Amino acid sequence: MPFNNDPIPVTILSGSLGAGKTTTLNHILSSEQELNAAILVNDMGEVNVDADLVERESDLTQNDDEIIEMSNGCICCRLRGDMLDEVGRLAEERDFEYLLVESSGISEPIPVAQTFARGFEDAEFDPTGVYELDTMVSVVDAHSFWQGFDSGEVLTDDEMEPQGNRVPEEALMDQIEFCDVLLLNKCDLVPDDELEEMEAVLKTLQPRAKIIRTEHGAVDPEEILNTGRFDFEEASQSAGWKRELQHGHHHESAADEHGVTSFVFDADRPFHPERIARLFADLPDGIVRAKGFFWSAGREDIAMGLDKAGQSVRAGPKGTWIATLPKAQQERYFAARPGIKEDWDDQWGDRGSGLVFIGREFDQETLIERLEDCVLSDAEMEEDWNEYPDPFTADEQRELALADD
Repeated sequence: MPFNNDPIPVTILSGSLGAGKTTTLNHILSSEQELNAAILVNDMGEVNVDADLVERESDLTQNDDEIIEMSNGCICCRLRGDMLDEVGRLAEERDFEYLLVESSGISEPIPVAQTFARGFEDAEFDPTGVYELDTMVSVVDAHSFWQGFDSGEVLTDDEMEPQGNRVPEEALMDQIEFCDVLLLNKCDLVPDDELEEMEAVLKTLQPRAKIIRTEHGAVDPEEILNTGRFDFEEASQSAGWKRELQHGHHHESAADEHGVTSFVFDADRPFHPERIARLFADLPDGIVRAKGFFWSAGREDIAMGLDKAGQSVRAGPKGTWIATLPKAQQERYFAARPGIKEDWDDQWGDRGSGLVFIGREFDQETLIERLEDCVLSDAEMEEDWNEYPDPFTADEQRELALADD
């Protein structure tokens, strides 16, 4: 199929930690709509767990799409130049029709939009004329939003102060105020009357955006692709945009500015299912977000997933181990991501655990010790794992912990 020289449309997904950006992205990629896209996934951690989620859940390497990982920083500041280098390389190849960008949970959307609309002085590639910003999308976790912000009232309070394990308020506010489409996700966890009040608050904060209620990130692709909603002139008149133009984006790291820290826990042995289930249900209050894949002993057929946002913790079947796929499919994964084969175990393949924990004011060393205690011991490695009870049997991820009403 020949490609023209028209600008490549871009949709950017922003949203707080755990709001459902990756789930929404996977829904779009797995929809019946034909979409030849390149995907750029930004994760603040040193390991890009979201990129792995996109690959495992969308069979990305079996399609024509290309995924670019931007890790250990945010594309709103530290990685802006790196992002332009990558999208510039993609533009030279020009073998895709649409660019989807998932920014990290604490990225601010204004500087990301500026980068595509006006370029970035520290980068060689100028995106203007090559890319065209089509839609800015913000994903809001309805449950955490309501529980964490006292029915939304604090969002209109000039004296707003950071508290506990809440999502960084400045980043969340920017994401709400600067978007063309606002996806109010996880609406199944909030009563309808409270959703109506919540939408009233959001419309006050962002009257221009189209607000769409979603569950599990399920949105009609037409609502966020090729909408033509982004208006440079209108966006440039926003207070946030002007502030960025006048004062710049000075912080070295979004994590530093918002006081968010993270670490990755890796293990090449399985977790004892009962011990890890108890730990997931009793994670420290300071953990804002936890996500990734893990190996539960006795379930060698499928990768389990962890998803914690605020007080809500879900864990259960999530993806497929590459080791369970036919050889031909395995080789496609190896070709796309050579690092997988480098870590391949002769007996267990890619089975293992890779979990990222993001939060404020929590005892990292103690949490790591607790996680290590959940990994099977030498003696347990010799036991019959099929004898272990399985707390992760539900077809969908099981809710292990939920904030009190």
